[in-house]
Amino acid sequence: MLFLRKAGQYMEKRDYFAHETACVDPGAVIGSATKIWHFCHIMGGARIGERCNLGQNVFVASTAVIGDGCKLQNNVSVYDGVVLEDDVFCGPSMVFTNVLTPRAHVSRRDHYDRTVVGRGATLGANSTILCGITIGEYAFVAAGAVVTSAVPPHALMIGVPARQTGWVCRCGVKLGVSLHEACCPECGVRYKIESGRLTQL
Repeated sequence: MLFLRKAGQYMEKRDYFAHETACVDPGAVIGSATKIWHFCHIMGGARIGERCNLGQNVFVASTAVIGDGCKLQNNVSVYDGVVLEDDVFCGPSMVFTNVLTPRAHVSRRDHYDRTVVGRGATLGANSTILCGITIGEYAFVAAGAVVTSAVPPHALMIGVPARQTGWVCRCGVKLGVSLHEACCPECGVRYKIESGRLTQL
């Protein structure tokens, strides 16, 4: 964010785009070339990286962190305690939580659990991510899945509660698996599977 001096005052010069209906509170830090669309609300203190795209009606809380190149589709709320690393995709209306035992009459503002979504991960439309867990890099959470525990890198998670049903490539395609190796049928990248972990060869 740049500042220009005009008539003795400093005026903000934005190097990101925010639609006129979006509300960006003072103190939010937003990277260059990021686009914030209709009816979004970015609270002061929120940190959003470069080249992100926030669809209609996205909310970002004051301690949330969004890395570079992330895409948040319509109706996604990124609450306090949530960290998205670079290149994370959040599908339409997917849900984060930040308290395990919420009550309307009990304040738990000091008990927000930290949730980290690794680089390149995909969270499908209408999926739900319970708080306090880590989703590994390039993991793929299917539409409608409910994630209740940690997700390994490159894991394909499906169902309620979500279960791992396979592995996905960095490009997002489900891998063909043979014994202790896997290969992407689209881009040809090969991986080895060892002790429940996927490593690119």
